[in-house]
Amino acid sequence: MRDVALRVLPPNLADRRRWAEDIGTAFAALSIPAQAHKVCALAAVIEQESTWQPDPPVANLSRIAKAELDKKRERFGIPKAVMDLALQKTSPDGRTYQQRLDRLRTERELSDLYEDMIREIPLGAQIAGGQNPVRTGGSTQVSIAFAADHMREKPYPWKPAGSAREEVFKRRGGLYFGAAMLLDYPVSYNRMLYRFADYNAGLYSSRNAAVQSLLAQLTGQRIDPDGDLLRYKGREPLSPRSDPSQTWRALLTLQPELGVNAAQIERDLKLEKQFAFEQSPTYRRLYQLAERRGLKPAREQLPDIDLNSPKITRKLTTAWFADRCEARYRTCLARDAAAASLPPASDPRP
Repeated sequence: MRDVALRVLPPNLADRRRWAEDIGTAFAALSIPAQAHKVCALAAVIEQESTWQPDPPVANLSRIAKAELDKKRERFGIPKAVMDLALQKTSPDGRTYQQRLDRLRTERELSDLYEDMIREIPLGAQIAGGQNPVRTGGSTQVSIAFAADHMREKPYPWKPAGSAREEVFKRRGGLYFGAAMLLDYPVSYNRMLYRFADYNAGLYSSRNAAVQSLLAQLTGQRIDPDGDLLRYKGREPLSPRSDPSQTWRALLTLQPELGVNAAQIERDLKLEKQFAFEQSPTYRRLYQLAERRGLKPAREQLPDIDLNSPKITRKLTTAWFADRCEARYRTCLARDAAAASLPPASDPRP
């Protein structure tokens, strides 16, 4: 795998060999095939998210962090003078919290700052709700919650290992968890484009968005193709019976034609973040109904989601992210083709 990575990674990449070695270790640990197009997919995400930096700097991070702290302070009714005084406390690294806040450059620094504030300053714990608000990081901007779940479920290939939060901000961790989130699950997609969209919007969002669009076409109901078939509170799905989603309501109107009862629909929708949903009665009969009506619906579609973050200063969408990654992916595939003196691959199996 290291040789494959060295063939396709950007030729002017700093520490190119070490990037290739860590990619090789990650792919081997995850049992991802040593194929150039899979390395190129991961490389596209790294390039898009961090321009090959394990802990990329964020423009105006100090200003953004101060503004967010101010919003939270006001929400909790904490006087500014009280907060300012708390920030003058000396932190574990010898600087005051205010000094660290003034000099923030990267998300790792911000994450470390919050970790210390939560432990050391009562107001910090109150404002953060006891939880570090930095939820993504590293070269692939991977979800820290995903990384923590993954470390509990599968052996981490590097020892000794820090916490999931610490590992995400290292080159090896960012690569490993990014590769797992992007490539370590089965799909029926015909293009890597849809894996890129899933990376941004959540597992199987591209498949689920296609289901939502089909339901809108079959029922005439308004359904936002955001890739979530159920409603969620945090990371947990809500029961469609008490908190009905647009998808649930649409499926209920089609029950007579689908021949699937409400209990089965509920069971099937709870599989929406799994490949198994495609074998469920609800999914199969929905597409059979479309065929009977003379439709030829897509099985994948880019989710329609606006991206929101204090770091984002212009309108961006999941489709924008996926398209940008796809362009970088194609450039990487062209490097591989050039190295092998072959025509560029059109659409390798994603």
